[in-house]
Amino acid sequence: MRIWVARPEPGAARTAERLRALGHRPLVAPVLVVMATEAPRPSGAFDGVLITSGQSAGMLAGSGLAADVPVFAVGGRTADAARAAGIARVIAAEGDAEALARRVQASLPTGASLLHIAGADRKAEPGASLGAAGYRVIVWEAYAARPVDMLPLAVAEALRDRSLAAALHFSRRSTATTLQLAQTAGLDGAFRMVEHYCLSADVAVPLVEAGLVAHFVAARPSEEALLAGLPHPA
Repeated sequence: MRIWVARPEPGAARTAERLRALGHRPLVAPVLVVMATEAPRPSGAFDGVLITSGQSAGMLAGSGLAADVPVFAVGGRTADAARAAGIARVIAAEGDAEALARRVQASLPTGASLLHIAGADRKAEPGASLGAAGYRVIVWEAYAARPVDMLPLAVAEALRDRSLAAALHFSRRSTATTLQLAQTAGLDGAFRMVEHYCLSADVAVPLVEAGLVAHFVAARPSEEALLAGLPHPA
């Protein structure tokens, strides 16, 4: 299958490698470009750090955080990215923000100060749950994801000639962006013909609201669960 990988780098290249290993043909064409905001890191001492994406993990290098501060990662892939950034104390949750909040509560006392390294476009969790539980959560908007101006040319061509079989969707925002770009390019009909594989029900929302079929929604929000839904090439 020729499969569009629309997630930002560096995750897109990693996903493409896994697709090739499974016998598929990835079309890497991110619709969001991640850029550092250059906002200064909040000062002060922190009892823990929250990271909810590979992009936030990438901001750990050179952040000046104390080496002994534990870093709580939303899942295994994000934890691996934190370790690759040189972080020794990494605690991985089970793949979603609620699990991350529970992991923090099991590890740190109420009242602990937490630094959440986040993007400009983020969800309320895990900060809302932790704040309600008595933790002090300080957000560092370290990066922002900007949509590309137009549908990538390779994707437009693949939609026109019907060679694109599927698309992988990793976030609600990237899903909404792919849909909008296809509509703007006049390729909404072809986009509807593609099989859509979504990381979670939340990620699938823009498709459902537009009347499209989410062909597969992963049982848990992990790349492994998402790729497990793909057919196996003969």
